[in-house]
Amino acid sequence: MSQQVLEPASVAEAEMAATATSCLIAALDHSRAETVKLKLDFDDGKGECPELLLPPKALRFFASVLRQMAKREPMLLVPQKLELTTQEAAAFLNVSRPFVIKEIEQGRLKCRMVNRHRRIEFEELVKYQTESQARSEQALSNIAKLTKDIGQEL
Repeated sequence: MSQQVLEPASVAEAEMAATATSCLIAALDHSRAETVKLKLDFDDGKGECPELLLPPKALRFFASVLRQMAKREPMLLVPQKLELTTQEAAAFLNVSRPFVIKEIEQGRLKCRMVNRHRRIEFEELVKYQTESQARSEQALSNIAKLTKDIGQEL
């Protein structure tokens, strides 16, 4: 699978990330600029400090990454149009491969065929996972309501 797992940050890195997040968010909240200029402060051997011109959207993404670092949680960077095999999808959902195939065959999970192989877009997999969690939460809510109703009837 074409992805990169970023390990949790150390305590010092988390503190730096939290501070950087607040600074970035504050700067972005007070700016309507179409580009943001960042001056990098390090010695490149020539005595020059390079400047980067970035779109604010890139800095918002960077702030999101820093926010996760500050929480000291691992992150997974995945390209939006990534396609997974049924085995990779099963690993992501923490279910068996036959279960994934059954969900595909019953029309609950979309895929496309590449020769004889199924490929599932990561975006579809996340959508499926969200819908599945919502169904589970609704079922638990219904059970809790029924339990409460039964308790009141006794």
